[in-house]
Amino acid sequence: MRATSFGPTALLLMACLLWGCSGVSLDLPSSVQPAAQIAAKTGAKAIHASRPISDSEEYYVGRAVGARILAKYPLYQDQEVTRYVNKVGLTVARKSSRPNPYRGYHFAVLDTPEPNAFACPGGTILITRGLLKNCATEDELAAVLAHEVAHIANKDGIKSISQARWTEVATTLGTETAKQYGGSAGQMVTLFEGSIDDVFKTIVVNGYSRSAEESADREAVSILRKAGYNPGALAAVLTKMSGKEGAGGIYRTHPPTSERLAKVQSLAPASSASSEKEAVRTARFQQLKI
Repeated sequence: MRATSFGPTALLLMACLLWGCSGVSLDLPSSVQPAAQIAAKTGAKAIHASRPISDSEEYYVGRAVGARILAKYPLYQDQEVTRYVNKVGLTVARKSSRPNPYRGYHFAVLDTPEPNAFACPGGTILITRGLLKNCATEDELAAVLAHEVAHIANKDGIKSISQARWTEVATTLGTETAKQYGGSAGQMVTLFEGSIDDVFKTIVVNGYSRSAEESADREAVSILRKAGYNPGALAAVLTKMSGKEGAGGIYRTHPPTSERLAKVQSLAPASSASSEKEAVRTARFQQLKI
């Protein structure tokens, strides 16, 4: 993954990729063409404004959000660790309720001691070295990643975009002037940037609602079971986090750990016993240089 700075021009180009702009010749892949033709093919603004955000649009919003996070935290330049995190992440993602988002899941490690993880809309998940170090086993890492996958499966990030803002974006894109560089194109870019702001603030600053976090915890436990990991690993992670709410990072943006832990333990309590396969996974995890 490569850090990218998105200015107004880049955002306008991104909007063109999604919805189409006259005067710009782009050779789009077939998978993107339907999204790029939406504005041109939609006749009634009311219908266009009421449609949900498509998977391809969610993906591009997520990329822009990811770029902002990468402007704040650098990537950890260790290919072995990155490959390992992707292997574990894809293992749990395949057992989620949304195993195949547009262009798939991608995992990367951020080079910061701050314990945190970010689920960008569309399938990009970033975990910090600080949170990796908080995990003692591969099963605990899988639990953290399964929770983030659940946020993407539930589309929690994209739901944080103000509905009024998205309606205005879609309505603006339904006008003829939005297909040109003049007219309402500037307004379109401003609104699109605002949509990214909504998601970024939710993920990085404010955090998801309690109900969203509880739902992600429930699905994470289910994912762990289906993937063959210890479902009690999430309770183990939360037990370590308990009482550290003033430490910043993930503790600042999540509900009180004690509340989450009690509910997760009712689904799958942490256990000190481990299977032979879990012992092998733990040994593999402990060989990483984090």
